[in-house]
Amino acid sequence: MGDFNHPGICWRDNTAERKQSRKFLESVDDNLLLQVTEEPMRRGAMLDLVLTNKEGLIGDVKLKGSLGCSDHKMVEFRILRAARRARSKLTTLDFSRADFGLFRDLLGRIPWDKALEGRGAQDSWLIFKGHLLQAQERCIPTKRKSSKTTKRPPWMNKELLGKVKQTKKSLQRVEARAGSLGRIQRNCPSSQGSG
Repeated sequence: MGDFNHPGICWRDNTAERKQSRKFLESVDDNLLLQVTEEPMRRGAMLDLVLTNKEGLIGDVKLKGSLGCSDHKMVEFRILRAARRARSKLTTLDFSRADFGLFRDLLGRIPWDKALEGRGAQDSWLIFKGHLLQAQERCIPTKRKSSKTTKRPPWMNKELLGKVKQTKKSLQRVEARAGSLGRIQRNCPSSQGSG
């Protein structure tokens, strides 16, 4: 949420007049963000934006009166889904405890030539998949998904987590370059006063 000062953006059409505003729109799209403010704030422009990465997470966006002497309006909204730590109900296959010998044996007993004879690709795939899943159910136990992932809010999926890590790495590179630039500037004689 914030005052982004891009009055030339048409959020309904996802278009912008100026290059800087188009870059901002591109950044919003690249980061899979949605702008949820619907009413213009000042002179028909939406400057104070509420951005979210998940549709339905933010609701009841309302403009309130000005705060003090500011020409900005206050934006009030509700977060509709609590970021609670829920116990994971997701299960995953536990290959470390799988009985692959029995798995091979079960699939090896099936007369595949007879089972698939005269069938098209789709039917053959469905028959194969059915036998594979039956063998999997008997031979590969399941386990609850790691609690490491359940500490994340429900809207933090793998894709977003990857983007966060990528952003942190980029920031570290920028900070490292800035540090190098500072050392270079301190070590170089000033060009002022010469000439």
